[in-house]
Amino acid sequence: MGETNIVSLERKPVELMVSYSKKKPKIASQDPTMALATARHQFGEHGGVNMSIEASATFTVMEPATMGKMFAGELGPEQGFFIYSRHFNPTVLNLSRQIAAIEGTEAAYCTASGMAAISTVLMQLCSSGGHVVASCCLYGGTHALLNHFLPRVCNITTTFVDVRDVDMVKEAIVEGRTNVLYVESMSNPTLMVANLPELCRIAHDKGVKVVVDNTFTPMVLSPAKLGADIVVHSLTKYISGGADIIAGAVCGPASLVNSMMDLHQGAFMLLGPTMNAKVAFELSERLPHLGLRMKEHCRRAMVYATRMKKLGLKVIYPGLEEHPDHTLMKSMTNENYGFGGILCLDMETEEKANQLMNHLQNSTQFGIMAVSLGYYETLMSCSGSSTSSEMNAVEKKMAGISPGLIRMSIGYSGTLEQKWSQFEKALAGIKDCGLSKN
Repeated sequence: MGETNIVSLERKPVELMVSYSKKKPKIASQDPTMALATARHQFGEHGGVNMSIEASATFTVMEPATMGKMFAGELGPEQGFFIYSRHFNPTVLNLSRQIAAIEGTEAAYCTASGMAAISTVLMQLCSSGGHVVASCCLYGGTHALLNHFLPRVCNITTTFVDVRDVDMVKEAIVEGRTNVLYVESMSNPTLMVANLPELCRIAHDKGVKVVVDNTFTPMVLSPAKLGADIVVHSLTKYISGGADIIAGAVCGPASLVNSMMDLHQGAFMLLGPTMNAKVAFELSERLPHLGLRMKEHCRRAMVYATRMKKLGLKVIYPGLEEHPDHTLMKSMTNENYGFGGILCLDMETEEKANQLMNHLQNSTQFGIMAVSLGYYETLMSCSGSSTSSEMNAVEKKMAGISPGLIRMSIGYSGTLEQKWSQFEKALAGIKDCGLSKN
């Protein structure tokens, strides 16, 4: 299956350390919940049903010769040997196996944040002088990384395109120079759905790797099944679910993840975006109910979007038939998970958006004004002045981000009807203030 790539002097082919199965997994077509349930269950040190937290930074050996074999790549985590937690930690490795199972990839590596996952994988795939083609509508932090930081620090440049325009994507990819096509499965914040099978076909025809950020749609979409080479996540969001943990993940072939652990050339090993074992334990305990949570997020988002549309609001949600990507998304989603837990309301101006959010939080308690997503309470933010504020006016216009665009991550606290009545009450409060919804 490959090499461990632990050290450069003499690498010997051994069992890959980060694959979650000793055989190449055949779960890409499985339901993500089923795939997670068939992943290896790690018991605790004393037989506990929950795994133990391995809080050690460094690990001992019983024989002096063992350490040399570990550094030579002859012994590793798959055989129960660990060196140092920046390299591999048993608790973090277990979470990585679970995330890989959910995404249907051979391996995964969990990081300290979503941005750590994105930046390290891009720096691993692109050398100085490298080139990325990326969607013009991305999370503001990712856009800033590609547009400002990587060109300045690494001499890696990016061409931003409307990935719905196939000809524009083809033209932007320079065969022999472009390393990565980078997209979000569902764009932040405009909820544009990427045609992953078609984009992957175009990229692969030109020898380009496809990296997909699936933070908005875990369980709902499986980018690896649709052709993506690497899937990245901010585990902070839906996978955590509690708005109390910062974490990320890179999912893909074991050969890639192992190359990122190389002592001399690996971005994970050398940049050190290490996840704390206690964080990994917390996240691992939340994964079994991720499927249930996602289904309820999506169910409520669909109901609210449908009702908001009937009220005459300008609502954006891929589950609505009039959404331009509705048919596409329906063809790609995993069955019974819905169309995502995020919807957008375009109030046209920032003033109207702020008025509505103020009433929703401070008058009726429908939701909370805060960035991020995937929380059990509904989170709301005006994207143009918050999570997309890194983009200038021209870039926002190109991405389709209206000044009054409210991104809502729909929660599941309370009953659906209770929360809906709170929304209607807030909308009535806007009218009383003299601001119409249109």
